[in-house]
Amino acid sequence: MELKRKISTRIEEWYRKNKNALLIKGARQVGKTHIIRTTLNELKCHYIEFNLIEQPEVIDILSNYHSLDELVMGLSTLTKQPFIKGETVIFFDEIQKYKEMVTKIKFLVDEGSFRYILSGSLLGVEITNLSSAPVGYLTTYDMYPLDFEEFLQITNITGDILNHLKECFAHRQPVMDVIHQKVLSLFTQYLVVGGMPEAVSTFASSYNVNDIISIHRDIVSLYNLDFTQYETADKKLQIANIYNIVPAELLKQNRRFIVSDLKKGLHFERIENSFLWLKNAGVVIPVYNATEPRIPLKLNEKQSLFKLYLSDVGMLTSIYGMSTKTMLLNKDKNLNGGGLYENVVATELISKGFDLYYYNSKRHGELDFVIEYQGSLMPIEVKSGKDYTAHSALNSCVNNPEYNVKEAFVFADCNIEKRGKITYLPIYMISFMNNDIIGNYIIDKIEF
Repeated sequence: MELKRKISTRIEEWYRKNKNALLIKGARQVGKTHIIRTTLNELKCHYIEFNLIEQPEVIDILSNYHSLDELVMGLSTLTKQPFIKGETVIFFDEIQKYKEMVTKIKFLVDEGSFRYILSGSLLGVEITNLSSAPVGYLTTYDMYPLDFEEFLQITNITGDILNHLKECFAHRQPVMDVIHQKVLSLFTQYLVVGGMPEAVSTFASSYNVNDIISIHRDIVSLYNLDFTQYETADKKLQIANIYNIVPAELLKQNRRFIVSDLKKGLHFERIENSFLWLKNAGVVIPVYNATEPRIPLKLNEKQSLFKLYLSDVGMLTSIYGMSTKTMLLNKDKNLNGGGLYENVVATELISKGFDLYYYNSKRHGELDFVIEYQGSLMPIEVKSGKDYTAHSALNSCVNNPEYNVKEAFVFADCNIEKRGKITYLPIYMISFMNNDIIGNYIIDKIEF
C-alpha cells in the first residue's frame, strides 16, 4: 500500500511557495527518495532525478562546470528528459557523495532557471557544516521513520476515530473504552514493527513478524557497513560498539549511557567524535542531562551525560529478538518494557522537533524527559507497568514553585485522567504532541 507521510505536506508547501533549494536529510531507509518522487508526481511537476551513487559521472559534472549552460549540457548526456527553464525541478539524490553541493547550490538558486531538491543519507556526518550553508538559499527538513499516527494508515482506524482521540487529548477527557483498548493493541503492534517504511508495508501485507525481523537485520547490516567507512580502524570499531551496546543500556533501570561499559576506564572525551557520528547519521537519539529543569533548558545542558535511544523502536525490539516481540504481543507482565516505552517516546518527540533532556537529582530522583512545550517547561514520566501513579521525582518537580510547572504528563497503559497539575495519558498519545507555538505574539512598536 502507498504510505502517506506528513513531510509530503512540507515538500508541497516548499514547491508552491519557496524558491530556495530543498534539502531532505535523515537516516538510511526512512523513505526520503520515495516520498520526494511521490510528492513531485502528485504535484504533476516536471522533474529530473540524478543519483550520485548510481551515476558517479554526475559528481564530475558538478565539480567542473563553469556556467549553467555547461551544467545542463553535461547532465543532458545522462537523461533523455528535456530541461525546461522555469519549470523543471532537478533532484540530486545521495548528495553525501559530493558535499560541496550544499555551498554550490547558492549560485544555482541565484541564477533561477530551475528548482532544486537535494537528498541523501549520512548528511549530518558528511556535511558537518550544514549550519553554515548559504542562508536564504537552502530549506532543510529532517525525515524520520513513520510515527504512530502515520503507522495507523495500515489499520482500520478511521479519520473520525483519530479526531476523537485528538479531541480527548486536547480537552484531557477519557477516551471511549472500546476505542482506547483497540488503539493500545495497535500501539503494541507499532512497538513490534516500528516505522521503517519497508517493515510497515511488509507487515501490512503479511503480518509476518519473521519478515519484519529480517528487514530490520538488513538495515542494521547497512548501518554497520556505514560504520566501516570511518577514516580510522579504531573509530570504526568504536562506532559499532556504541551502537551495539545501546539496547543493553536501555535494559538498565535508569537507562543512562555509561561510557565505561564500553571499556573500563574510558572517558567521554575519547568517544565524543564517534558518539556525534552516530547522532549526526540519524541512527541514535541522544537525550542530554539538564542540570536544572528550568527554561531555557539549553542553558542547563550537560552533553557528557546522556541517554541514547535507537532511531526506530521496531529495530530495537528486533535486536532484542522474537521472544521480546512475543512477550509484547501477549502482554506478558514479566517483560522489562521501560526502555521500549522510553525509546518510542524519544522517537516521537524528536520527529516533532523537540529538543530532548532528562533531569536527575540525588535528592529528588530522575525525570525521564523534560522538554519545552508550548512555551512552558513540561516534565514527562514514562511508565510501562501498572504502578504508574508512583512518581516522586515528578511530584517534587511539579510542587517546586521555582520551576513554574503548569502541567506534567505521565504516559502509560492508562486512560486519560487529570490530578492537579499531573495528567495521565495513554502511551499512544505521545504521537499527538507537537512543537507548534500556540497563539500570536506581537512585539509592540517602539517609538522614538
